[in-house]
Amino acid sequence: MSSFKDLRIVDNFYQTSAFFPMPTTLVGTLTEDGKTNLGAYSLCFPYYVAGKDYYAMILECRNSSNTAQNILRGSKVSLNFIPDERKYFREAVRLGFPGDTTAEKMKNCLFTLEDGIAGPNRPQVVKEAYQVFECTWDDTLEDARLDKAGNLEGYEPPYRNFNGVTSKFGAHFILKIDKILMQEKYYHAIVNGVKAKDFPKVPVDYGYRDSTNFWYTPFKKTRSGKNKGEGGRCTERKIRRVPHRSRRKIHGRSVRKTDEDTPHLLKSRAHADGEYRKGRGNFAHRRSRSRNHQRQAAKGKEITNREITRRT
Repeated sequence: MSSFKDLRIVDNFYQTSAFFPMPTTLVGTLTEDGKTNLGAYSLCFPYYVAGKDYYAMILECRNSSNTAQNILRGSKVSLNFIPDERKYFREAVRLGFPGDTTAEKMKNCLFTLEDGIAGPNRPQVVKEAYQVFECTWDDTLEDARLDKAGNLEGYEPPYRNFNGVTSKFGAHFILKIDKILMQEKYYHAIVNGVKAKDFPKVPVDYGYRDSTNFWYTPFKKTRSGKNKGEGGRCTERKIRRVPHRSRRKIHGRSVRKTDEDTPHLLKSRAHADGEYRKGRGNFAHRRSRSRNHQRQAAKGKEITNREITRRT
């Protein structure tokens, strides 16, 4: 018998029928008169991560929102990931409230806007964000360019499967990543090797629940987990050292590292470490025993010298 209960799946299941952790992002788009509009979204995730000509995110939103209408009209987007500060989350909730015009939302906006680096005629980026993805909607997928802005009362079929207007009130946008902007502190952490203290303080959003509140978990502490590789114990620290060791020798063989070699090297490294640990105890014991013999021999020699001195 299962220890779980069967929960009914309803609309917006990620926040009504589940506890689903999500990021907190401010999506920047351009209005018809070229002003930056910010909307708060959490259904924004990596989509193309490898094996394609470009990398992409996917954004899910209401097709009647300011954000969706601006994307359908202009395609340029900035994804601003905000850090964990209570005032920022409160402002994100306000920016996510439907029905307000861009002028109303942005009049007293808490966040500071500045130009990005991907080029002109793009939405500005949020200065307080710890990272920003400057993106372009790929409207060539599923002929999504045929979906036009202007319908605020819901769209009629036909619908796209995964890009563009996907239902009467819903939309999905595949956003090609043009630039990743990173605050200097976190840039150096990624380039030079990240440690626990180098991670940004990231809030985890759990969505709008009970038609009352938006819920999120504040940042507490970053921890690293150990990775047990094939053939032995291999920690995260050892994995980072593999590329350096692979340029020298493993098991007496000179090895040049490639991506395909890495699993073998990890296994070899873990095996070598295990053999080293196993033999190190015996070696240390032998070395300690040898030193004891040396001390006893020296002590005996010293006593002998004293006796000779006395006799003379």
